[in-house]
This record gives sequence, C-alpha cells and structure tokens, in this order.
Amino acid sequence: MVYPTQELRLRQQMTLAPRLQQSVKLLQMTAMEFTTAVEQALASNPFLEDPDEQEGDLPPVAEGFATAEQPAPAPPEPTAQADLPPDAPAYSGDYPTRVQSDGPDRDQGLWVTAPVSMSQRLSQELGNYQLQARDRLLAEYIIDALDDDGYLRAPLSSLWGDTPRGAQPVPDESEWMTALRLVQQLDAPGLAARDLSECLALQLAACAGISADLRALALRIVREQLDRLARNDCAGLRQQLGCSEDALREACALIRSLDPKPGGRYSAEAPVYVVPDVFVDKWQSRWRVLPNRNAMPQARLHQTYAELFRRARLDDRSPMAQELQEARWLVRNVEQRYVTIQRVAEAIVKRQQTFFEYGDVALRPLMLREVADDLDLHESTVSRATVGKYMVTPRGVFEFRHFFSRELATDTGGSCSATAVRALIKEMVEAEDPAMPLSDVALTQQLAANGILLARRTVSKYRGQLRMPPAELRRRH
Repeated sequence: MVYPTQELRLRQQMTLAPRLQQSVKLLQMTAMEFTTAVEQALASNPFLEDPDEQEGDLPPVAEGFATAEQPAPAPPEPTAQADLPPDAPAYSGDYPTRVQSDGPDRDQGLWVTAPVSMSQRLSQELGNYQLQARDRLLAEYIIDALDDDGYLRAPLSSLWGDTPRGAQPVPDESEWMTALRLVQQLDAPGLAARDLSECLALQLAACAGISADLRALALRIVREQLDRLARNDCAGLRQQLGCSEDALREACALIRSLDPKPGGRYSAEAPVYVVPDVFVDKWQSRWRVLPNRNAMPQARLHQTYAELFRRARLDDRSPMAQELQEARWLVRNVEQRYVTIQRVAEAIVKRQQTFFEYGDVALRPLMLREVADDLDLHESTVSRATVGKYMVTPRGVFEFRHFFSRELATDTGGSCSATAVRALIKEMVEAEDPAMPLSDVALTQQLAANGILLARRTVSKYRGQLRMPPAELRRRH
C-alpha cells in the first residue's frame, strides 16, 4: 500500500536534474560501492581516464586498517601535502589519487571488518528518503526502540517520554503511525511489528508470486486465528474460515515459512567488510581528519578525446555528446562527494572532542540538523554522508552515525546523549556485585543520583540493547 506522503517524496526525487541524481546516488554509496561505480565508469566511458595511469609514481596511501573489535593502529605519518601548520584547517582541499586496482592495497584482507546491526541497517535505508527533520526523528526513535527480535514492544507514545520538555511539540498518533509505516517498509519485511500477528501480516503483504486468494486467506489466519493455528486445529480453522482443506493446507504452509523473529537475522550475520572513508588521529594536541586514499578512486576528463569531439562538431544530441556530458558530471560529482564526506567528518570530530578523549561515556547529543546548519547543507545530504561511512579512530572503527545520538534531559536542565547513558549503564553493570546484581530499578536510581532522569522501561530497553540479561539472570552464587 502506498501512503500519500511517501508518494509525494518519491515524486520530488524523480524531478531532480540528472546531474543531481547522480550526485545523490554517489554520496549515499559506501566506499566499496563508490569504488566499483567509478571503475565501471572508467571502463565504459571513453571520455574518462584514470589519472594514475598517466602519472607514474603513486603517492603514499593511508594504511592501518583495523577490526571493529580492536583499537585501530595509528595512521601513517602525513605526506608533505597532508602536513598542516597548527592554525590551518585539517583538510587541505587536495584530492589524493587512487590506488591501482591490481595492487596489494586492494587485498580484501586489509579491509576493516565491522558488524552491521539492525539499527545501522535500518538507518542506512532511512537515509535514502528525503524527510522532514521531525519525520526522520520519529523514525529514528522507533528504530532505536526495536528489540533484538525486531519488534516494537513499547507504546509509540512512550518513545517521546525522555525528550527534553519544550524541545518540540508532542507527536500525535497520526505522526507516529506515519513514521511506523515508513520503518516497517525498510529492509526485511516484518520489522517494527507490535505483535506476531502484525509481523506475519507485513511479511505476507510483501510476498511475491502468490495468488490474491492465498494471500487473503493467510492474512485472515494471522489476523484472526493464530491461536487455532498454534494448536494445529485444522477442523476449527476450516469451520471459521469456510475454506477447502487444500486451500487451508497451502495457507498454513505459507505462514509457517515466514520468519516470526525478523530481527534475528542481523545478530546471525557475519561481520561485513567495509573500507573506512577517513582516519582520525591527534596531531600537535588537535584532533584531525585524514582522508583514506584507498577509498578515493579518481577520474578525470580525457582531454584528447574531448578535443577531438569538439573538432568533429557532432550533434549535441548524439550518444557521444551524452557520454561527454556524463563524464563531466561524474568528475564534478566525485570531487563533490569527497568534499562533503570530509566536511561532515570534520564537523563530527569538532563537536565530539570529548568522545575521542574519554569514549562513549562522554559522547554528547548530536542531531543531523546541527551539522547541516553548521555546514550550510540540507539535512538529507548530511544523512547520506553519514550512513555507511566509517572512520578509523584510536578508539576503534565507527560508522559516522555512531556519533549522532538522541538528547536526554538531566535534572540540572542540561542534556546528555543516549549513547552516553548506555555506556554508564554498562559501567554500572560491570562494576556490580555478582551476588547482588543491580535491578533495572536500581540502575534507574543510580542514574538519577547522577542527574539523569529516565523511566525504568527506558533503562530496561537500553540494557537490552547492550545485550545484558536482567538482574535475576546475572546473579552468581
């Protein structure tokens, strides 16, 4: 089913000029996807060339890949181009050249391994939509509230409970439902369901290659007769549904093929390989951002072919003219992608200095809107520049989105980030007496003693996100 607001947004995307469409597409790609796209363009467009094939010796590349579970090694000493005076900006504006595709630096074993969580995957999908800031915020709240099975167990109205008063108007039911429907169509069908019936119904609605009658019968079963299906009460099902034995058997088989816990597929997934976009290190008492040269393939206009085309005076509508135009767009958009990711990374580092000094417990609240305003960019542009982009830091490998966390109120009128609260809960649990573990109520009270006022259900949710069992299951005698 297509909702009017979503249809309107899709129409807005379709009206973008071709060059802007390409710019948006390149920006939202991961480093590996982007490298593949540029290499394909180099191979197919005669008006593009690889600068490295003409310039001989390559400049040094950034090394020091790491795993997400281990601290990253220090990045290499900067080259002469990357060396910066103390009062110069961290980014020089020069774009490093790409590494030869058949060289040792393309070995996948040197790439960073990073597990992709359910919330990261959904946030990445959400970044493909052009949304108002409030709509995106509500969708992120819902994603943040999903349990390990992919269900939304908490009432929608409760998700706003920890937002500082007066920050924004309280969302009404229609706003929450619009955000929920959006999240439910991201990635795997069945996510963000509020119960098993809704979970199965969402998957049935997304099933392809089945007849309308079979879908309708299966939907009636999951919405009205789940108890009988669980008891395998075939006679009762046939009586209630008025269907044939063969139709019932086929519908039940379809339902049993569905996944009752769609969130489990993320915890079972093996770590995926990613290429970090930037390196962050401390140089002369300042945190700086260095681009990862391996993640920056280059393309430039083939001037000889472009000049031959100009002299040939071919029609501007010819296929060759179109390829020349696309080559020019690609060169500009590749450069623009580098600039945008670098600027966003620098803005994140600038605003999260305490994280790099002290870790997650010092991560401050940060919203996409803050960075967008700071850089004079649209919020959707910042979103695309943060999803699927990674930085290697002395504290490990992090997706850019890790540094954006919702704001929670404190009793002093200030605020802290949800990520910092989770880090505090983890510290409290790790320091507890194993014979007398802290209950969620005790954790709530300890947080309150530190000035952080949260509902017990929120503390329980954060503990669950840390994959820590309840107190009774942590007790050791």
